[in-house]
Amino acid sequence: MVSCQILLLLLLLSVGVSAVEVQRPRGVPLSKRQFYEEGNPFTCLDGSRTIPFDRVNDDYCDCQDGSDEPGTSACPNGSFHCTNAGFRSGFIPSSRINDGICDCCDATDEYNSGAACQNTCRDMGRKEREGMQKMAEIAKEGFMLKQQLIQESKRGLEEKKAKHADIEVNKNDLEKTVEALRTVKETAEQPEKEAKERHLKAWEDQKAVIQMAKDKVKMAEVFVELDDDADGFVSVAELLSHSELDSDSEDSFTDAEAQGLLGGVDQVDSAAFESVWNVIKEKYKSEAIPDPPAPVETPPEEVREPESDNDSELYPEEDIPDEEEDDEEEDEEVDSDDRDFKSPPPTQTQEKKDDDDEGTMPSYDEETQSLIDAAQKARDAFDEAEKALQEVDDQIKNLEKEISFDFGPTAEFAYLYSQCYELTTSEYIYRLCPFNRVTQKPKFGGSETNLGSWGQWAGPEDNLYSVMKYDHGTGCWQGPNRSTTIKVTCGKDTVLVSTSEPSRCEYLMEFISPAVCQEPSSLDSELHDHTEL
Repeated sequence: MVSCQILLLLLLLSVGVSAVEVQRPRGVPLSKRQFYEEGNPFTCLDGSRTIPFDRVNDDYCDCQDGSDEPGTSACPNGSFHCTNAGFRSGFIPSSRINDGICDCCDATDEYNSGAACQNTCRDMGRKEREGMQKMAEIAKEGFMLKQQLIQESKRGLEEKKAKHADIEVNKNDLEKTVEALRTVKETAEQPEKEAKERHLKAWEDQKAVIQMAKDKVKMAEVFVELDDDADGFVSVAELLSHSELDSDSEDSFTDAEAQGLLGGVDQVDSAAFESVWNVIKEKYKSEAIPDPPAPVETPPEEVREPESDNDSELYPEEDIPDEEEDDEEEDEEVDSDDRDFKSPPPTQTQEKKDDDDEGTMPSYDEETQSLIDAAQKARDAFDEAEKALQEVDDQIKNLEKEISFDFGPTAEFAYLYSQCYELTTSEYIYRLCPFNRVTQKPKFGGSETNLGSWGQWAGPEDNLYSVMKYDHGTGCWQGPNRSTTIKVTCGKDTVLVSTSEPSRCEYLMEFISPAVCQEPSSLDSELHDHTEL
């Protein structure tokens, strides 16, 4: 389209240089020569009246449309045709005729004003022809580049289709591999699960034995503690000293209630105490472990060692007995604001944890570990294959998107895909990524603003691919979302050349690309009718 317009102008200019002027009344264009036949009556072009021909250009307005005075300023609504041989013809208002100002480059509008006008049409025509010739050469070169782009796009499309087919085959193979590895993984995980469960059960059984032993030791200690008279029996009277064992916790701990805990007898020996212990062990509070002290400002060490006259003569942290560690931990739970308390070293805490608990679960035996390693190996192989399958799926989706994308009638715009072009102004850096989005970023630092994401081709019906539209950008403050219109013009280079904001939050950019260049065509023989001499 652009190249045809340029060639048309070049033809008009060149015809203007060599053609012979056709005689007609002053100010009449060649296209209307037939209405002005000398010797015949003249009919106003609006058909309003007919006058003798000698009243044409007599400096008196007879026709309402001013058509009888094309070469004078008599009619306010008239127009004068500048022949401008060697340049482009044109029209000026009749009021400018003989006003002392040279409007026509051939000076024909100042025929009776005495103005010293020079005929500059040939010089102007020459300069314009040079500019048009340069533009025509650029358009021609751009079209040649476009042909290369089309061929490259065709090859690229075929390669993408072939790649798509290969990947589809690879996908089918990968799907089979994934399913096979899934079976291997599930097969390996079943004995792993069973071995882990056996190991855990053995550990739970071991912990139960350890706990039972600890419980028996604790029971023996409590029996000795309750047997105040050391006669080898725990009696009702001895049990009454522990009011925390009262079942209702509302009234006082009675003899009957204590006897009920002893199984209905007055006293029990160590063997019979086991059944009693199972009932009271959750409530029993040992006399050897006092209740946590009330929160005070005095460091816990001072409370533990009231007999010491010197506050500095406390146990070093590493020499604190285990029972005192228990006290300190309970103090921490009761009084979290006691900032003077210092926890025992981590190594002692871990040692104590191992003493209090049943220890950590032992490592898996060789057979179990072998099953775990085999299952993990199967999982890794499955995960790797599944990841590869996902990557193949992504490749297929991207290829299908690119293959189906509208890159123009002959895919001439395909080379712009996945490319970005920048334009730097005094304040901003604009970035156009065709078929993706347009952004704006402050030149001297700051966050990027989205000026719109790819929407559609938005040119006129006869030149749809000359305009790109990007919508749904970042919203303006109390305004619409930003959008950008890209006007694509012909050129041998691919470059973003200008940007503006004609309306708030609506941007307009010019983008040069050979993909939009049209094929130069021979001019029709009828074009000479447009040359007005």
